[in-house]
Amino acid sequence: MHRIVKPKNQRVKRALEKRDPKLVENTKTSLMIRGGHTSERITALLTELHMLRKPNSQMLKRKNIMRPFEDQTSLEFMAQKNDASLFAFGSHSKKRPHNLVFGRMFEYHMLDMIELGVENFKSMHSFKTSKCTSGTKPCLMFTGELFDNDHIHQKLKNLLIDFFRGPVVDAVRLGGMECVLSFTAIDGKILMRSYKVLLKKSGSRTPRVELTEIGPSLDLVLRRNRLASQDLVKRACKKPKALKPKKKKNISHDVFKTMHGRVHMEKQDLAKLQIRKVKALKRTKEQTEDNQSDVKKKRKE
Repeated sequence: MHRIVKPKNQRVKRALEKRDPKLVENTKTSLMIRGGHTSERITALLTELHMLRKPNSQMLKRKNIMRPFEDQTSLEFMAQKNDASLFAFGSHSKKRPHNLVFGRMFEYHMLDMIELGVENFKSMHSFKTSKCTSGTKPCLMFTGELFDNDHIHQKLKNLLIDFFRGPVVDAVRLGGMECVLSFTAIDGKILMRSYKVLLKKSGSRTPRVELTEIGPSLDLVLRRNRLASQDLVKRACKKPKALKPKKKKNISHDVFKTMHGRVHMEKQDLAKLQIRKVKALKRTKEQTEDNQSDVKKKRKE
């Protein structure tokens, strides 16, 4: 049960209204959290993940002693306080060195999370190249059969897309496609690489595309996971009725995407059909009298 907060002034009221459910939700905010013991590698990685997620990310400077797989109350409290639904938690211990946990929330309660080990980390500063603009929407690439066949890898792919995709847009300008994040599943590891897109002249209208590695570069190893049940996932992915497109009746499309419509008309009374007034087709006086007498008989009956 969530505590109901009554606004004391207009500023608090506006802040609470921003957190209310909407038909089109805001871009998800992520939290970068350091555990009680972290290594330099994990601290640098969290900082660079925060840079990739800007401006929809918050970096917590203080260390937080918590264990996400044993008690989620602290994480849920931080998510509600900062209005964040995504988080990355970094820690370091003898049993699990260079540990990184990706997770997400639903209604400020833990939905699912996956624990990964970080190996062969190279910072952005190791690559002496120009970096991408802050706030750029990245292009995500997933390579490897495991992302299609293995259940845990499928969940990890879905979580990484949710974490790195940024704002949802209808179209992307070619010149604005600056950053590419590549994830490759091979030899029991997930290789994460970051590239900058360079558009060069090709002598034609379509430019020649070159990729330059800019970092961060790291290898991820799967460790523990806590996945949500199918019922909870179905509830979290449910769309409001107002966003569902209304079905148009009597309209169909063929193989060539040509629209075909069906028109329904009422049965036409041919006796009242307006025809050309020709003397030969006019009713005689006797016919009209007979017709009127028939109508009167029907009414009496």
